[in-house]
Amino acid sequence: MYSAIVFLPLFGAIIAGLISLAGAAARHPGGSPAHGAEDHATDSFAPRHRGVHAPAHHGAAIAHPHHEPHAESDAAHGGHGPGAAEIVTSAFLVICAVLSWIAFFRVGANTGEAFTVPVLRWIESGALAAGWALRVDTLTAVMLVVVTTVSALVHVYSIGYMSHDPHRPRFFAYLSLFTFAMLMLVTADNLVQMFFGWEGVGLASYLLIGFWYHRPSANAAAMKAFIVNRVGDFGFALGVFGVFVLFGSVEFSSIFANTQAVAEGGEVGLRIFGSVFTGEGALTVVCLLLFMGAMGKSAQVPLHTWLPDAMEGPTPVSALIHAATMVTAGVFMVARLSPLFEHAPDALIVVTVVGAITAFFAATVGLVQNDIKRVIAYSTCSQLGYMFVALGLGAYSVAIFHLFTHAFFKALLFLGAGSVIHAVSDEQDMRRMGGLRRVIPVTYAMMLVGTLALTGFPFTAGYYSKDAIIEAAYAGHTTAAGLAFVLTVVAAAFTSFYSWRLVFMTFHGKPRASAEVMEHAHESASVMLIPLYVLAAGALLAGIAFSGLFIGEAQEGFWKGALFFGPENEILEEMHHAPFWVGISPFVAMVLGFLVALWFYILSPDTPRRIGEQHEGLYRFLLNKWYFDELYDFLFVRPVMALGRFLWKRGDGWLIDGFGPDGVSARVLDVTRNVVKLQTGYVYHYAFAMLIGVAILVTWMMFAG
Repeated sequence: MYSAIVFLPLFGAIIAGLISLAGAAARHPGGSPAHGAEDHATDSFAPRHRGVHAPAHHGAAIAHPHHEPHAESDAAHGGHGPGAAEIVTSAFLVICAVLSWIAFFRVGANTGEAFTVPVLRWIESGALAAGWALRVDTLTAVMLVVVTTVSALVHVYSIGYMSHDPHRPRFFAYLSLFTFAMLMLVTADNLVQMFFGWEGVGLASYLLIGFWYHRPSANAAAMKAFIVNRVGDFGFALGVFGVFVLFGSVEFSSIFANTQAVAEGGEVGLRIFGSVFTGEGALTVVCLLLFMGAMGKSAQVPLHTWLPDAMEGPTPVSALIHAATMVTAGVFMVARLSPLFEHAPDALIVVTVVGAITAFFAATVGLVQNDIKRVIAYSTCSQLGYMFVALGLGAYSVAIFHLFTHAFFKALLFLGAGSVIHAVSDEQDMRRMGGLRRVIPVTYAMMLVGTLALTGFPFTAGYYSKDAIIEAAYAGHTTAAGLAFVLTVVAAAFTSFYSWRLVFMTFHGKPRASAEVMEHAHESASVMLIPLYVLAAGALLAGIAFSGLFIGEAQEGFWKGALFFGPENEILEEMHHAPFWVGISPFVAMVLGFLVALWFYILSPDTPRRIGEQHEGLYRFLLNKWYFDELYDFLFVRPVMALGRFLWKRGDGWLIDGFGPDGVSARVLDVTRNVVKLQTGYVYHYAFAMLIGVAILVTWMMFAG
């Protein structure tokens, strides 16, 4: 069963890929099309109104609107191929989701320990041995449910959303490949196998973000995501190397069994820049390197800059990346390696601080964004910060619980946003929306459910998981706990504000779209709405249904050692005894954020404009995302570009080519050009040359003899 869960998406990706290749061959029987000739890259795909400025609304800055392009009818290209790819991949994912839920309840109810499902022998080189096996425990079962459920719903939703794209088989192949890579990551039984899945999700995200590769902005976003993640992955790879040096193995069972001995100061240490680290210090170094990888994959400050730009991909891609796959990989990795992090308290402090700063930073940026998808993207970044706060405090089960609930309401919000974009002719700028609640009432209701869960409305999924993180931050005993508590409560207020701002600007007030757009605005098809219903049920019920298992009295029997808690780690017990005012602080923050948003965008819509004009510097600072992109451009991009240009022009062109092949060929031409001048064709010139030669020869013989 577990092998089927992992490998069915791979088979689906292969089948969809073959269908895509067959479709490409049918469209271009003569071979590859000329540049720009492929139907995918026609002007019908180009973003409309490019360069047209949207009228400012509610104090928002004037900016270029964002559009999500769709192709014209694919009747001439589609045939039965795209439909077959959709059905096969979606059916496989639905089967995987059903099997994952069966595995979840089977593993959760089982009293046994973790077990492995061998797949094949993989790497055996000297002391390095890494087999390919599936590690099955409660943490694996939870992640299987998250990944396959969301992915299956995204696949089904994409059948309607991508219905007019002639390259649907390629899209579904990428989606299934993405899912397979994530499943390989969460079922890994060793660090090398985890690294395989880790890089696989990076590759698949690059392909999906840049799916509409004819758009320069999509290509730039895909490259940005890939390159920024290379920075984090470099640290992750070094961390894997460090673990192998310390433990002599990459197998989780061997690592976890020897963590205590290594922490107490083994014979093996790490030599870095002339300093030797042993024991707890060595584990701290390794954990920080591993966390560097998590910062890249899970978009934590300062490696967060790729995540908002990832919105250039189709909306279903955004839902899959943000809710269930790539960004959750870092959270899962830290939780899986909890035995290492528990013995590296200094590393946990770093995790807490980075998470708290990210939660606050992303929430502040989300306050002023105007692209509906970017608002939700920064919400993801902020919620991931919450998860890392919980991990840093040692509340690993609370972090995974928030990951579990967040998957439902974040996928719901993204797919709901896709339904909005679909209804208003691919518009994404909220300043061009408004008044849609009567036009698309079902989507409006679904977005309300997602918003309530995200803001932590009582008894929704977010209420149980996010509030638990805030309580854990108060109960924490580390030096970073107080900072984490303050920043997470403030971020909760900001989250409520920008979430309700999105609802009010999109669905309330007078329509700001053109009459033509409003005339054609319509509710999405059932194939797009059914996944929203399922996710809405999860957003409402996942918290109350599973809080007892994840973080309640039954949590010890549920996790069964899948997460490691040190003997002094009593955070789960202490968080339940937090004062009353701590428990209601997230609710107060939520209500405050809602009331301010209500005043700004319903009762007094001129107030945001006035405040924005009064505090233009702060507004621009937030609108430009704290100028991280500009800072990185100044510190890294421009110097690297200048160095590359210097090496190109001076190093390669002037030095290597000038004194190498180009220089040699030029000198040969110069010599031959002068030598040929000796061939004049006059006899007396040749006779004179012979006379000179004889004279030189006689002179040499006289003096030499």
